[in-house]
Amino acid sequence: MTASNNGPVIGVIGGSGLYDIDGLTNTEWRRVESSFGETSDELLFGELDGVRMVFLPRHGRGHKIPPSEVNFRANVDAMKRAGVTEILSVSACGSLKEELPPGSFVICDQFIDRTFAREKSFFGKGLVAHVALGDPVCRRLGDALEDAAKELGIQHVRGGTYLVMEGPQFSTQAESNLYRSWNCDVIGMTNMPEAKLAREAEMCYATVAMVTDYDCWHPDHDHVTVDSIIQTLLGNADKGRALVRTVAPKLAKRTGACECGCHTALETAIITAPDARDPAMIQKLEAVAGRVLKG
Repeated sequence: MTASNNGPVIGVIGGSGLYDIDGLTNTEWRRVESSFGETSDELLFGELDGVRMVFLPRHGRGHKIPPSEVNFRANVDAMKRAGVTEILSVSACGSLKEELPPGSFVICDQFIDRTFAREKSFFGKGLVAHVALGDPVCRRLGDALEDAAKELGIQHVRGGTYLVMEGPQFSTQAESNLYRSWNCDVIGMTNMPEAKLAREAEMCYATVAMVTDYDCWHPDHDHVTVDSIIQTLLGNADKGRALVRTVAPKLAKRTGACECGCHTALETAIITAPDARDPAMIQKLEAVAGRVLKG
């Protein structure tokens, strides 16, 4: 399936608290094999008011996989193999700003990647590529998410920087204050390298960060605990599902490739000469880069 001639297929990657989507019809949980290993869970295929959708719980149903052990490459590769053309990431996060209290949604447009224990690219020795990441999310998807949030009356902010830490421990106060000095807005553990891989796979990507706590920097806020996060997660999850249900029909209206260039991100990214490319790597990258490697 290509982005331009078969219409949009909306993929949703759900983070902490979001393990399903309400309202899907013709549903089927199905394992999608990936050349990069095993995905976090089976993928849920279905339709929402005629819009084709694919859902994947990032940590697996029951939340069994910690952030550092999520196979991000397999997840994104499987989404591509399933026909997904645009990915909505819905993630829990901590707030690094007073004006973003628990319960707020942030439609992020930038990331700072502080992870260090994860495979961050589909490409490598034998087939090298460098995609542009100055604007790491799709503006068109962000516009649609903002419109949907306004319709639903969800407290939200358009634009913000998401600091992605390795985890699984939460920050020290020194770390939290350092990230605040960098003018970061929210902090979480999962959107990198997910956003980078979506760009390499030529899929649109946008993230909604659902604030659960103030991290540990706030002088009048209790230190982060799982119990306090879960309480806010329950409220955020319902709003997150409603947001997905509202935004899906907006995204289904697209015709042709994404105007932001997401679906052609590899056009000038591959630097390895054709006669020097590793055949095994070409085969491994069949789903994510087949469009440009077959030419």
